[in-house]
Amino acid sequence: MSDNTAPIIVGVDGTIAARHAARWAGALADRLGAPLQIVHAMHHIGYQFSDSMAAVAAASVSAQREAAPLILKTVAETVRRAHPNLEVTALALDEPAEDALKTLSRHARLLVVGCDEFVPGVALLVGSLTLDLCGHTECPLIAWRGELLRPTTQPIVVGVDGSSQAALDLAFELAEALGAPVQAVHAWSMRVPAGEVSIPFLIDWAAIEMEQVNALNRAVEPYRRSHPDVAVTVLVDAARPRRALLQQLSDAQMVIVGSRGRTPFAATVLGSTGLNMLHHSPVPVAVCPPKSHAD
Repeated sequence: MSDNTAPIIVGVDGTIAARHAARWAGALADRLGAPLQIVHAMHHIGYQFSDSMAAVAAASVSAQREAAPLILKTVAETVRRAHPNLEVTALALDEPAEDALKTLSRHARLLVVGCDEFVPGVALLVGSLTLDLCGHTECPLIAWRGELLRPTTQPIVVGVDGSSQAALDLAFELAEALGAPVQAVHAWSMRVPAGEVSIPFLIDWAAIEMEQVNALNRAVEPYRRSHPDVAVTVLVDAARPRRALLQQLSDAQMVIVGSRGRTPFAATVLGSTGLNMLHHSPVPVAVCPPKSHAD
């Protein structure tokens, strides 16, 4: 069980997506009984190759510093009006947002950032901050998007594979708090390497699928026992994970996936499933790092 005293942290930068993410994070914090910390940090400008570029960068940094207090005040007031009993704090940091949020995640329950609006049929250009953070935080990262400004009782979809223990932990924790069901999804497919020939009629596909179902039920069973009030359905799909998960999101409020660890390479950490969810999911995506020895 998560520490209720640890804050849910949401990063804001003045964009509509960030403001909506803060409202959603505030509503979730209120439901979980956790404090909310609203953080503004600096967009990374990068190396400047000329004096004129350096001057533009300096002006941008100055504008961000001046805007931070009003951004924080406006967002905090909006959240407090909606949740008067919620403990809300605001923090402005004069350092790159990815560094600040990674550091703060060490003592956070959840970290929330806003993502671009989802357009059906179009892959999202996931912001560099989201990619920098995903798989490199000490707590679960939620990339908020969509239309929901507060948690609901709609299903929470969780992808189950070898990196999914932390994802299952979060899915059932949130589901119990929100009165929502969990849909556990496991995808599998028989990939034949180039140059090899498969002999489909010699493969007992029904037996293979049954073993996948049994493995999924074994993974979920401890959570059924520890969260008896949470309704659970399991789905095994002989498809790629991206397709299997996306097909379940039309009525879901969130999808949760695991990451494989903390390395300098986001694609290596997340794998194709996590990256595909970030690019294609119409609902908030939670990316859970593996449990550390301190958990």
